[in-house]
Amino acid sequence: MATMTSRVAGLVRDMVVAAVFGAGLVTDAFFVAFTIPNLLRRFFAEGSLTAAFVPTFTDVLQQEGTDEARRVVRICWTLLLLVLAGVTLVGILSSPWLVKLIGYGFSGSAGKLALTDLLNRLMFPYIFFVSLVALFAGVLNVSGHFLVPALSPVMLNLAMIGSALVLAPRMEQPIIALACGVLIGGVVQFAMQIPVLYRFGYDLRLDFNFRHTAVVRVAKLMVPGILGVAIYQINVVVTRLLASFLQEGSVSWLYYGQRLFEFPQGVFIVSLAQAVLPAMSRQAAAEDMDGFRESLRFALVLILLVTIPATLGLILCNQAVYSLFFMRGSFSSFDVSQAGLALAWYAPALLFVGISRVVVPSFYAMKDTRTPVLVSFWTLLVNVVAGLLLMQSMGHAGLALALTIASVFNAVVLTLLLSRRLGTLHLSEIPRILLRMLPGLCLMAVVVALILAQVDWLTPGPFVTRFVLLGFAVLSGCLVYAASLWLLGVKEMQEAWAMLAKKLFRRVTNDRRDAHGE
Repeated sequence: MATMTSRVAGLVRDMVVAAVFGAGLVTDAFFVAFTIPNLLRRFFAEGSLTAAFVPTFTDVLQQEGTDEARRVVRICWTLLLLVLAGVTLVGILSSPWLVKLIGYGFSGSAGKLALTDLLNRLMFPYIFFVSLVALFAGVLNVSGHFLVPALSPVMLNLAMIGSALVLAPRMEQPIIALACGVLIGGVVQFAMQIPVLYRFGYDLRLDFNFRHTAVVRVAKLMVPGILGVAIYQINVVVTRLLASFLQEGSVSWLYYGQRLFEFPQGVFIVSLAQAVLPAMSRQAAAEDMDGFRESLRFALVLILLVTIPATLGLILCNQAVYSLFFMRGSFSSFDVSQAGLALAWYAPALLFVGISRVVVPSFYAMKDTRTPVLVSFWTLLVNVVAGLLLMQSMGHAGLALALTIASVFNAVVLTLLLSRRLGTLHLSEIPRILLRMLPGLCLMAVVVALILAQVDWLTPGPFVTRFVLLGFAVLSGCLVYAASLWLLGVKEMQEAWAMLAKKLFRRVTNDRRDAHGE
């Protein structure tokens, strides 16, 4: 629910950015500039840092106790502080070359590269704060606290919304306000973790014992893991580089398509991966491989049950969503159709990105960083080749399809290699589950398509009426699909619902006890 709140705030943020700035030169420049610190955040902070730190920290906490675990946190915090200060300084100084590398196609548009460079310099310190947030989130997640780390991205979204609405009209170059919002959001995200850390007994004193065995282990896992765990984000960078050679607005259309594609990914896949990694790390540390396989199997089946209908929903609803939430101000009906086209080709990757987000940390839980790196190298090549071929005939939509093809390759190869590593993943029931999903998916598609056909979404219309219609279509599709799974006896659906109901009941009971002083 915390992640859902964050994603809804992100959707509102994108609506505001689209209305204020549209899809053109300045937004192309901003999205490419934001790609660099955002990429570092994804694979340096949330990616390899989390995947390397959580299993190691779990081992220390279980085998050496709380005091040693707190010492490891202090050393990692100190080391990361120094490294990030250096990375941030180098990033700002080398910004002109970095920007030219990622947005090379902007060279033909006067002032576009210079604006991108300015925005990148302003936003680069964001990586400093958000990487420290990732470290703190790993500590809190292993300690059993998920709420504040999951809510912290809301602060980034609120800061960007406020900057676009309040600061932008007062600036000579309004898009600069958005970059200021990113930096403010990073500072607030960092600050809100600190009281919770202290509540759990962790402090931020400096400790320079960088030769501590646990810290060395984190570094050894992290360095080669940077590429392996972040291949999806590296592919996004390649996609934006290629898009910079296409017509103006292509980078923005792909960005808006990617953002809605990441909405269900962030709500379910990311939160599930964050929740399952500590459990799998504990099972791997205890050499409970049967429990490890069961946790992995259950996570993969849940991803299957959620991402396939979500994919279908994104394809069916893409124009309706962009029309309802984005078609205002500087964002035209043509932008709606082009962003919707990008989303439709991104959508099939949802299942495979979900599989990768669970499978890659599985290798890290077993202290294997080499395999994801090797697979990521070939995945990158698949994306580049497919992108170069498809962009010739399909434009920006071809780049979205290329990323989907690369995601399929990455997930399939990683799963096969993990299956060979573990002997078996107990996935023989997957075909049976897919067959039981099929009737619900077909009925869902018919119901949603019939409801959405009542409106021409590329022409303006009353917001409330269309909002109710879209909401009714989505709700009807979800109910039809869920009812079908329940009636056909898909046990994972029933188990997930039982787990959720039990957790909610326990939370309500505890709240009542607290209210009565029990």
